[in-house]
Amino acid sequence: MSAPAMGTSKTAPNDGSHKKKKGPGTLATAYLVIYNVVMTAGWLVIAVGLVRAYLTRGSYHGLYYSIEKPLKFFQTGALLEILHCAVGIVPSSVVLTGFQVLSRVFLTWAVTHSVREVQSEDSVLLFVVAWTITEIIRYSFYTFSLLNHLPYLIKWARYTFFIVLYPMGVTGELLTIYAALPYVQKTGLYSVTLPNKYNFSFDYYTFLILTMVSYIPLFPQLYFHMLRQRKKVLGHMEEYTKVE
Repeated sequence: MSAPAMGTSKTAPNDGSHKKKKGPGTLATAYLVIYNVVMTAGWLVIAVGLVRAYLTRGSYHGLYYSIEKPLKFFQTGALLEILHCAVGIVPSSVVLTGFQVLSRVFLTWAVTHSVREVQSEDSVLLFVVAWTITEIIRYSFYTFSLLNHLPYLIKWARYTFFIVLYPMGVTGELLTIYAALPYVQKTGLYSVTLPNKYNFSFDYYTFLILTMVSYIPLFPQLYFHMLRQRKKVLGHMEEYTKVE
């Protein structure tokens, strides 16, 4: 499961009693701006590819094939976010960021890429569209935040669109994994059976089922956490605007 990481954001100034958080250095900031601009552009390419393919075909079926390569490239490129947290240039949790990024990379490569039969499923388009809109907003948010010039519209979109996009993406992810189960069971994909010299067994089919079950406790927690973050950020800004 992949929740759009809410991250940190600037709020309205208060009495000045709180110390300013130290941001990344000049070189790190320049690198992060470039990274986020490239990622924003990459997901825009995916969005344009989806629209062009739909207009050409006149159908939304099988649109995945039109954006397969850029999707794999830019979703895999998100692995750098884990490194950013690990080296300290981004003040986010390595564990949480790793979970969010790796869950998407897993779905991209270990499910959608590996089980080609599911690539034409409508559920794939469902999570791809949700990811695409989410990432365009998210990387734009990070870019403008780093430049200290964050438009309210992007901040509002960042903390509002997830209300629909997150459940939409999760639904697509679950349906795609579910569609992959019969093929995984039939082919024994990524499964390791006994006997073998390592005396180790692994059933990928069962692993996928457990992955689906894990959505039950995790989705509500992440979703309501994001709702609380939205109230904290946008609610605070609205109160500050009224005072002004």
